[in-house]
Amino acid sequence: MTKLFTVLLSGLSAFCIMAQNQSPQFPAMPVKVVQTAGRDQLGEFAPEFAHINDDILFGEVWSRNDLLSLRDRSLVTVTSLISQGITDSSLKSHLEIARKNGITRGEIAEIITHVAFYAGWPKAWAAFRLAKDIWADDVAGEDELAGFQRQMIFPVGEPNDAYARYFSGRSWLAQVSDSQVPFANVTFEPGCRNNWHIHRATSGGGQMLVGVAGRGWYQEEGKPAVEILPGTVIHIPANVKHWHGAAADSWFAHLAFSVPGEDTANEWLEPVSDADYEALGK
Repeated sequence: MTKLFTVLLSGLSAFCIMAQNQSPQFPAMPVKVVQTAGRDQLGEFAPEFAHINDDILFGEVWSRNDLLSLRDRSLVTVTSLISQGITDSSLKSHLEIARKNGITRGEIAEIITHVAFYAGWPKAWAAFRLAKDIWADDVAGEDELAGFQRQMIFPVGEPNDAYARYFSGRSWLAQVSDSQVPFANVTFEPGCRNNWHIHRATSGGGQMLVGVAGRGWYQEEGKPAVEILPGTVIHIPANVKHWHGAAADSWFAHLAFSVPGEDTANEWLEPVSDADYEALGK
């Protein structure tokens, strides 16, 4: 099992480094798009239309995101709808998808402003009314998060609310795989770190981290902190007190692998003090 994890992590490390200089010869892995709006709204009335909308348009065309990213497909779609003067629920839905696909508040404002010169001022006004509501709850740092997302091949995921009480600062969690070898991508805003904690196990167990993007820290109790960069592999033994997180001046993301073991459990402890964290420097 140890050999399997070592080979897997070595491959992932190389892939992460390669992805930073990604070219058309090495396209991103496609993400299957799942859509149910057609069946939800027209499944009984127009089942064939619902099938084409959900399974063909989204399930096949939008799923070709290895050729054109989801973010760029959203940009093209939103621009096309505004240009045609379609500012009903269709545009609202695609603006919501665009935000989910990483288009930020600042970017959508610039996109609509640019489209206005070609499609017409009234159409832009109508689009802005919808966009203002959809991006109304933007918080500071969202543009930076979207920019950081574009630096890596793994998704940011959703706010890590379930574990927020164990983190100093905001983090996001994306479950990349939940079968064979389960692992997740964890994203930290600058300065965010998790509490001291221990991966308990009577045999085996522990955790492995692979740096994906940005710069972060890993520290075991009683030892100097170790810098984590893209491609860095950290092996965390079971029953060892430690913490990990972002550097003070950098967004950071790592893959987290839970190593199989017996009687495994995660024990969360006290936060990393500001004084100890600041002593690391930037």
